[in-house]
Amino acid sequence: MAIRRILTIDNAADLAVLKQVSTPVEGPITDEVRTLMDDMLETMYDAPGIGLAAVQIGDTRRVIVMDLGDKDGVACDDDPAEMSDEDRAEWEAERRNPRYFVNPEILWTSEETLPYEEGCLSIPDYFDAVERPARARIRYLNYQGETVEEECEGLYAVCIQHEMDHLNGVLFIDHLSRLKRDRAVAKVKKNARLAA
Repeated sequence: MAIRRILTIDNAADLAVLKQVSTPVEGPITDEVRTLMDDMLETMYDAPGIGLAAVQIGDTRRVIVMDLGDKDGVACDDDPAEMSDEDRAEWEAERRNPRYFVNPEILWTSEETLPYEEGCLSIPDYFDAVERPARARIRYLNYQGETVEEECEGLYAVCIQHEMDHLNGVLFIDHLSRLKRDRAVAKVKKNARLAA
């Protein structure tokens, strides 16, 4: 597995790629596609984030990885904030629940919406509330190439819709007012200059 560079909106070349509509993965899921997903997951964990679309690392195929840290049956008697770094890292690793989506489709969304404060690895250090459908029905190919159809809600629904937007060349700030979008871009560009 390899950690890849995440494209950000602070330069025109990256933004041009991020605004592209991704193309479907043709044929069966190959080892090359699985390697892409493994690299994406490693990149997402390193960032750290909870979701990543292939376009965010410059690959314009319809592939998403996600991990909401919601593995069933992993309890914690201690407050994670009070754990040592080593214990917290071990606990977080136990909670990992990686999900892989190839050629995902949203089949249905609820009329009920859910406002959620979103962030994005391609728009570092900027967060804002976006209102999205609270539930969705999705279909995709998993890591093994099997077709899965399921309903999702809450954070899962928010995250899959956010990542699906990436596959369609849409950033979460595109759902905001022009003023907020301009502020987000200015903040990311300023932070990039300061970091250079």
